Amino acid sequence: MNRVNLKEYIYYLKITKNLAKNTIQSYERDLMEYLEFIEKNYQFNDMNQIEKKHVDNFVRSLARKRVSPKTVTRKISSIHSFHKYLLSENIIDRDVIAKVKKPVTPKNLPTVLNIEEVERFIEAAKGSGKPLDLRNVAMVELAYGSGLRVSELLDLVISDLHLNMNLINITGKGNKERIVPLGEQSIFAIRTYLIEARSKLSPKEGEVVFLNKNGTKMSRIGFYKVIQTIADRAGIKKNMSPHTLRHSFATHLLENGASLRSVQELLGHEDIMTTEIYTHVTKKHIQKEYELKHPRSGGKEESL
Repeated sequence: MNRVNLKEYIYYLKITKNLAKNTIQSYERDLMEYLEFIEKNYQFNDMNQIEKKHVDNFVRSLARKRVSPKTVTRKISSIHSFHKYLLSENIIDRDVIAKVKKPVTPKNLPTVLNIEEVERFIEAAKGSGKPLDLRNVAMVELAYGSGLRVSELLDLVISDLHLNMNLINITGKGNKERIVPLGEQSIFAIRTYLIEARSKLSPKEGEVVFLNKNGTKMSRIGFYKVIQTIADRAGIKKNMSPHTLRHSFATHLLENGASLRSVQELLGHEDIMTTEIYTHVTKKHIQKEYELKHPRSGGKEESL
């Protein structure tokens, strides 16, 4: 089968859709596997020869390899996007993917801290007030206060900070920029770190905001270890990661009445369906609160 179509599609994802490099590579791997299966089993020369049954057979082959439902769903989405592109370019004349069924995947709700745990976590981050402690407080306040992705937080440079305007400029996935508001606690923590601590870390990367003990850019693994250390110090037993603070940010906004659309924009989600996972978290929280606090819920005995 002609691979030119795939090359053109990858170019389209890069130039027109402006997707991140890792995302494009994921699409390419999925589609290479798909096209190799079609070529090996059916020897088609034309994409129009592919029918729904052929795609179904590819999906079954994944199941036989014990590929996880989540990965199968991603591969089907990649194939669907590819065929949608081919249809828009008049390379194929019908959509055979639309009715291909995706496997049922259980929804894994993200780990979220409650307000008391967040306060305990931030307090624990303060440590003894050394330069690295001041850095940790600034990172934690910013991650929870503005809901940044780990990569967005670690990629921040000084010129992204507009502390007098209570704003920061973020370059997110696919190099898409957005403006994110800063809270007073975040601004105070960042200012304290920049004035009292950053220079003591002997900066070797002049513009990078958050530095490690060697004066270079903090790594993802380094930040993960910082989060784990603080969680242990705070006595938090939940499965913590840098993403936990972003998840908590979104959940607490929704619990306090923020609209789903506003949270979507703050998080930088392209698809509001991605943001909707947090509505499941808040519903679970409400159910738990009801069971604990309503006298007729059966969660506890009514006091007389």
